[in-house]
Amino acid sequence: MNRNNIYPIIQAMLAALLFGASAPIAKLLLGEIEPISLAAFLYLGSGFGLLVLRIFQRNGNKIESTEASLKRTDIGWLAGAIIAGGITAPIILLFGLRDTPGATASLLLTFEGVATTLIAAMVFKESVSRRAWWAILVITTASILLSVNLNDEWGVSWGAMGILTACLLWGIDNNFTRNISAKDPISIVMVKGLVAGSFSLILATILGNRIPNLGIVIKVMVLGSLSYGLSITLFIRAMRGLGAARTSALFGTAPLAGIALSLWLLQESVNTMFLVALPLMVVGAILLVYEEHKHNHVHEATVHEHRHRHDDEHHIHNHETNEYARSHSHWHEHNCHEHEHHHMPDIHHRHVHPSEA
Repeated sequence: MNRNNIYPIIQAMLAALLFGASAPIAKLLLGEIEPISLAAFLYLGSGFGLLVLRIFQRNGNKIESTEASLKRTDIGWLAGAIIAGGITAPIILLFGLRDTPGATASLLLTFEGVATTLIAAMVFKESVSRRAWWAILVITTASILLSVNLNDEWGVSWGAMGILTACLLWGIDNNFTRNISAKDPISIVMVKGLVAGSFSLILATILGNRIPNLGIVIKVMVLGSLSYGLSITLFIRAMRGLGAARTSALFGTAPLAGIALSLWLLQESVNTMFLVALPLMVVGAILLVYEEHKHNHVHEATVHEHRHRHDDEHHIHNHETNEYARSHSHWHEHNCHEHEHHHMPDIHHRHVHPSEA
């Protein structure tokens, strides 16, 4: 494990822990709130939670210009992410949860990392090593095992298929968000939560869904602020350093929290497929955590804006003040240069490899 990747890896795993805990808790809440309403308040909780944080930060003068703000050119990517991952995916997921054990659902959610990696590699040409592909294969195999229902006439659980469909949509969402991951993550997740949550709430009202009492709404919004708001914010920060494929694949650790809560809260039993799939998920995550990638590469000249420091090999421009000593954001220029060091497909290393040319 390279030291430069420690922080984004920790951020990705914390994001996974928070998100993994959401499946069994959401399943528990489905007894008191309908799926579309639940999706609405989860995302509204995410948006309002970060809005409160942003107001608190501004009043304390703590954020200044350390993050790059969203621009008009980012709207298309953000809108696509909201439609795929903020509106459609959670509704499909919550319908799927009604017919799927919480522990199984938690493991199936790791397919999001597989979907993200496949889209990143095939559509956005993000570099994926042989080791990472092995990890994807292992996680995919585990997901397929969990989707099999031997008691059903067709051998497939429709609830599990719904969860896998939601993961595919989140894979699209993650890759769209990857393209704006250099921008302020709190703003991205706040807008996504408020827009997606409002849309789902309007849809629930049109369909005649019953709105639960205030106590249930508050519980759902608190869950959303942590398992969606804080989790996705950490996820975006991790994508800056690891790229979309590896950050999402580290979501293979998400089931650990979900499994523990499912066995405790829902009193669920463990079946054979679950016991086979669990170690496969763990192996896939370990393969990605200890991946190394080093070769001679060229940085093309570019001008962009994002949060950065001057203690790396890529930000060596000068300031008139002492801003170089802390994190800050502004438009800056990178000259063309060539060097060799360990790296991941972060915002500075999205180059094409010789084998991919």
